[in-house]
Formats: sequence, C-alpha cells, structure tokens
Amino acid sequence: MMELPRNSWEKLLAVEKSKPYYQQLEEFLKSEYQKTAVYPPQNKIFEAFKLTPYEEVKVVILGQDPYHGPNQAHGLSFSVLPGNKIPPSLRNIYKELASDLGYQPVGHGYLEKWAREGVLLLNTVLTVRDGQANSHRNKGWEILTDEVIRQLNERSEPIIFILWGKPAQSKAQMIDADRHLILEGPHPSPLSAHRGFFGTRPFSQTNRALAKWGKKPIDWQLSETV
Repeated sequence: MMELPRNSWEKLLAVEKSKPYYQQLEEFLKSEYQKTAVYPPQNKIFEAFKLTPYEEVKVVILGQDPYHGPNQAHGLSFSVLPGNKIPPSLRNIYKELASDLGYQPVGHGYLEKWAREGVLLLNTVLTVRDGQANSHRNKGWEILTDEVIRQLNERSEPIIFILWGKPAQSKAQMIDADRHLILEGPHPSPLSAHRGFFGTRPFSQTNRALAKWGKKPIDWQLSETV
C-alpha cells in the first residue's frame, strides 16, 4: 500500500517493511484510509524520502505529525500545498528566517525547494486522521522514524539535525553529537514559540556548519512562485 521511494531510501526502508510492527502499521492504515479521511494522501506519505535521497541529506528538520486539515499535508514537515493559508507554526518559522537571514516571508507555505536543497523535512509520525492531531501516534511510525535517524547517524558525512519540540528532541539520543550538529529549540507553534524559539538563528547556524564542513550552504530563500 505504501509505495517506497525509488532511490537510496528504498533499500533501507524495505528492511523495515519486512518487520512485524510495519506490517501491523500497514494493516492499521489500510483500515483508516478506508473508513475516514487521513492525511497526507497515500501516495505522498514518503514524499520527504522521494525528494531528498539518503546520500543528499545535509539537514534534517524534524516535526511532530502532519497537518490535519483537508488538502494541507503532502509528506513534508511544516509544508502545505499551494493555495493554503500559511499555518501558524510555519508563519513563525518564516519570522525567524526573516530575523536570521533577512529573507522576507513569501505568500505560500510550500517547502519543496528546501527538500530539493538537501533538507529532509521529516515528521516523527507520518500520517494523521482528519481533525485529530496525534491520532496516529504510537501505531508504529515512531519505530520507523527512529530507524531513519539511526541510519542517518551512521553516515560518514556529517548532518545538521534541527529538533523542534519534545517529540523531535526525543530522537537526540540516537545522534552522535561529536560527528553531527544538533540544534534544539521549542516547537515553533504559537503555544511554545515564545519560550525560546525566536532568536535561535537555526538557518545561519546551519549554513555556517555546512561551510565549515566544505559543503554548499542551503539556499533558504523561497520564491513567491511555486
């Protein structure tokens, strides 16, 4: 049911697909998609992996679970499809981007450009029921995304992990902070952003680290047209 990306992630994820927890997750999702509205669409669940192959990951931005409104989520954390109002969390991310690098917010919330730049926009849970945040928590996704983080941690080339909020920060224990860079902060949602999210300058910190490692920095500037 869940089609794997046809790139370097396919082999890594195929190992998980053979495990009992994943088969139970697939059965659960099959039932959910049949009886209620679930986001993102089934063909977009692994969009982050399709757009950012394993060997091209420079940065991981880890969120919680997908947006739970119609026609918003498309498999990239914090991103919404064109035509949607910019969600409050992303609006705060844009504010920090403007404060950090001077890039003024665009009028959409579509972050595919970042994914193609090498930013893996990953949630800890990859699906959600309509109108019910966290409704697919503890169904097996966390086991899969734990393994994704472990696999990225094994990479010889360093990665920047941006962990916003407690579910994302719980993954920090799987990351070797001597080899990779971990940037932690409060979740950018209006409920917690004022507790220290603003002023953390994650975008400039990321690009300084990439430059130090001899890698091309991320072009965080989004175009008004998508």
